[in-house]
Amino acid sequence: MKNVKIIGITGGIGSGKSIVCKVFALLGVPIYESDSKAKYLMNNDEYLIKTLKKTFGNEIYNDNRELNRRFIIENIFKDNQKTLLLNSVVHPKVAQDFIDWQDKHQNFEYLLNESALLFESGSYKRMDKVVTIFAPLEIRKKRINSRDKQRTEQEIDNIIKKQLPEEEKKERADFIIENDDKKALLPQILQLHYLLRHLK
Repeated sequence: MKNVKIIGITGGIGSGKSIVCKVFALLGVPIYESDSKAKYLMNNDEYLIKTLKKTFGNEIYNDNRELNRRFIIENIFKDNQKTLLLNSVVHPKVAQDFIDWQDKHQNFEYLLNESALLFESGSYKRMDKVVTIFAPLEIRKKRINSRDKQRTEQEIDNIIKKQLPEEEKKERADFIIENDDKKALLPQILQLHYLLRHLK
């Protein structure tokens, strides 16, 4: 079986991961969206649903069996130990799901694994290379406020605090995409696409 290259792509909330990944997708690169897949599995995987209810109580789901977002924000994400416990339950399921997805996408030059918590979860260790998307904090907050009007300033700050500082992400990444509203995004992505295709 071909050993396809796995490229991790990360960045703090509001850095622009979604738009960058959309461009890579248009270039024909398969993308595994870890955060979206985690939510999907938490809503659809019966083993995971049972485990989460047993661990955090039935309140973690609404009456319609969907994740209770408000309960998670107010009762889990505000508690570091509970957040770590939640991740310890969900991350192994996502990791296995990625392996299954990777096996079905071997005939490509490289694959992208997008995750906001690539470094924090330790999954960067399974990547061949890591790309981080960088944007200054004030720009990120402006984007979040415009996009996620339901979030309070406190919720946004709590999310940012749980993520690795951007400067540390830049130091640990192999490639950096600057998304600061000054440097053109598309030429950076096209250049990186070329480099990743020819990566040895």
